[in-house]
Order: sequence, then structure tokens, then C-alpha cells
Amino acid sequence: MSNHDLHPYMIECAAEAARVARGVTPAQLDDPTHCPDWDVRTMVNHWVLYTSHGLEHRALRKQLSEELTARDFTADPDWAQAYAAQLDRAVAAWADPAVWEGEVDLGMAKMPADEIASMIIKELAVHGWDVATATGQQYRVSDGAARLILDVVEKHGELYRQYDGFADPVPVPDDAPVFDRALASSGRDPRQQAKGKVDQ
Repeated sequence: MSNHDLHPYMIECAAEAARVARGVTPAQLDDPTHCPDWDVRTMVNHWVLYTSHGLEHRALRKQLSEELTARDFTADPDWAQAYAAQLDRAVAAWADPAVWEGEVDLGMAKMPADEIASMIIKELAVHGWDVATATGQQYRVSDGAARLILDVVEKHGELYRQYDGFADPVPVPDDAPVFDRALASSGRDPRQQAKGKVDQ
């Protein structure tokens, strides 16, 4: 897909992530998620780091600092508002067509910028669903965004499993909604509530 196709999905999934973040209450941060050993706070910190700061840093071709990777974003009572503002900055950074050209240096490897962008859009949605499910919310995506997320999950699924990012696929009916199929392919049960278990 070109940046003209992908950027609207980035905008959409970022806006939905910000909405879900605002729905997380302080009391829920210590609650379990369906990811083993990850409470809501841990999931939120991972989500905020890679989908907002990471998204902007990839556009700027910068590495994340140790200060950012070690930060507990949820220690700020206004973390959800700060996340929304950082998402806006990140999405704006990708508005420049030139950012989509060339490769992004990941440290150990390089990857085309548009592919990195599509993978972070997937992170926005899949971890957005994780947080939403753990806090009694829903994460909604358009059919177009869902198809993109399914494509990314299917293309990179084995890579994610090598690093324990995905569990084994969960069976779902062939006629299941596209986003449900994407979640299932990533090892998440779309019917599962917060007390279930899948890998992060």
C-alpha cells in the first residue's frame, strides 16, 4: 500500500487508541490482562511507548532513548491526554510523503518505512484491543483498517512468535469479521474477556 492508503488508517487507529486510553481508570491499572504476567499498567506502558513515541521516532529515523524505554507513563495522572498528544505528533510526522520513502534502521536490521508504519498501525489496533478488553471497552476499526491489520499479522506472524509476541492462532469461523480473524491469527481469542490468557 502507498502512504496515501496507509496514513488514513494510522489516523483512524490512533484516534481509537486515544479514545480507549481515556476510558482506562486509575483503579484498573493493576488489573490483569489476558497476557500472562502483564497487568494493565504494563500493557499500557508498552502500548504508549511503541505506538506513539516509537511511531514518531521511526518517522524521524531516531532510536528510542533509555529514558523513554524505562519510563512509567502511567505515573502521570494525565497519561491518557499525554498519549493522545504524542499520537497526534507521531501521526503528523508521517504526514510528510518523504518519510514513507527509504528504510528505517531498527538497530539490528533495516526495513522499508511503509512496512514499519503498517506494523505499528497493527500494534495500535491489537494492543488497543488488549487494553480495551482488559478494561471493559471495545476497540473498533473500519473494514479497510481491519484488512490491513490481518495482512500484517499473517505476513509477520512467525516473526512475532519467535519473540513471544504472538501465541498460536486461535480457530475462528471462516466468515468471522476481518478484525476478529486478525486477532485470532495473532493468538488472541476475539470472544475472550480479560481473564483469558494469550501472549502479548
